[in-house]
Amino acid sequence: MKKTTKQSRARSAAGDRPVDSLRLDGNAAAGMLREVFVPDLTAGRAKCAGCGTTRSIGALHVYSHGMGMVVRCPACDGVVLRVARTPTRVWLDARGAISIVISGEN
Repeated sequence: MKKTTKQSRARSAAGDRPVDSLRLDGNAAAGMLREVFVPDLTAGRAKCAGCGTTRSIGALHVYSHGMGMVVRCPACDGVVLRVARTPTRVWLDARGAISIVISGEN
């Protein structure tokens, strides 16, 4: 087993690893995220984390209430998305989707 020394930790912290040259802060994602969240998401396709079924988001079951909505898989009734609106924010929870694919065409 390799012994870690202060010097090797300092070298890693200084950014000598190749992957460090690729790391940016979250602001670097702004352009791509703007592309993702502008299109009509109902045409996108979501893969359910519960059963693996892939459907267009427009074909999922939506249960809407005053504060937001829950979007469920029609195959297994698992929650795919949760969207909530507060006076100052919109919250999106997509942990029920393995993936969401949105067309890159305008």
